Amino acid sequence: MKTFTAPFAQTPKTLAVAVTAALGGLGTTSVTGAQLVCTAGPDGAVVTRLTAIPRATVTAASLVLFLVKSGAPTVYHLIDSELMAAHTVAATTAIPETAFSNISDSTPLRLEAGDKLYVGSQVALAAGIVFAAQWMDY
Repeated sequence: MKTFTAPFAQTPKTLAVAVTAALGGLGTTSVTGAQLVCTAGPDGAVVTRLTAIPRATVTAASLVLFLVKSGAPTVYHLIDSELMAAHTVAATTAIPETAFSNISDSTPLRLEAGDKLYVGSQVALAAGIVFAAQWMDY
């Protein structure tokens, strides 16, 4: 049955996770080293921001985003990637943030109920790269 009452995202959520290991199995659907950064609620979700920032000096690194469907919890599908530029962390400089530019308030990523987003880096960083997600459940 269809309803004509518009559903609006109502529950803001945030989560930050640190990734230290390099991803394994990128060319497959069985990935290792990825971290869960978002789980859509029972009515789905709208993701409006995903960023990454290194906690130490970093070489250039490929950052990746995977979608995992609730019906196939071990199958990782690569859906986005960004390049984190090399940066030397110092007390007198800002640490640059890398944003996943395909995800924003104007171009949100819509998730079905129970969908999960996992993030990772193809380059290891012992101090970690912190990924932060912002989303709202319906």
